[in-house]
Amino acid sequence: MNVGLYQSASALGALERWQDAVAQNITSSQITGFKRRSIQIASEARGEVLPEPGLRPDRGEGVAALYPQTRYSTVYQNGENTPTRRELDLALAGDGFFTVRMPDETLAYTRAGDFRLNSDRVLVNPQGLEVLGSDGNPIKLLNRGEPPVINEDGTVRQGSAVLGKLGVAAATSPQSLVPLAGGLFLADESAGMKPVEKPVVQQGYLENSNVAPLREMVDLVGIGRAYEANQRLIQNRDKLLERTLDSLT
Repeated sequence: MNVGLYQSASALGALERWQDAVAQNITSSQITGFKRRSIQIASEARGEVLPEPGLRPDRGEGVAALYPQTRYSTVYQNGENTPTRRELDLALAGDGFFTVRMPDETLAYTRAGDFRLNSDRVLVNPQGLEVLGSDGNPIKLLNRGEPPVINEDGTVRQGSAVLGKLGVAAATSPQSLVPLAGGLFLADESAGMKPVEKPVVQQGYLENSNVAPLREMVDLVGIGRAYEANQRLIQNRDKLLERTLDSLT
């Protein structure tokens, strides 16, 4: 078996997965609160090869055949908070996520604070999901003229009335969060979601994505060059194998 051929083919697969992650980062770089996708490529031993004829793997003379192994992760570094002067735009200056309720009643978490009101004057995200307070209930504004005021600790006021406090939770194991479309994350027990006792909420701000498009473009160039190099290796090994077979016939 031509191990080098399989190693190069495996490398092409890893580069394609890396390219997919970079492409997603670039296309999502303008999404509020989006968190950059990252990929780690490490070598994994799968079987052994003999570097010279006559060697025996049962005597420890073989060498491990290494193949690339990929693993996805999310970079949770905060993006820059940009002022919008819109009263329902909210950003978190520290750790944590806003809590929203999915249609199936499960909880989801997001850093995207571009909220609005539905027909019932309930605070919702752009997908129409209810934004929950620290007590687990939706935040509902009064049907009167005073604009809402949201304190740094997440307390929502309208005039003299206190309408609730935004539910902000942080994950003790962020890599256990499952990313969804729209900047949402799902969490199971392994994520260890806990309420943030002293959140830092900024009213009239939105958090930008933490993607640096120029860096992603540089990665795309490197991926393209590595892909071409592995393609040439496959072509050269294929030609060498063809010449070897021709000499045996």
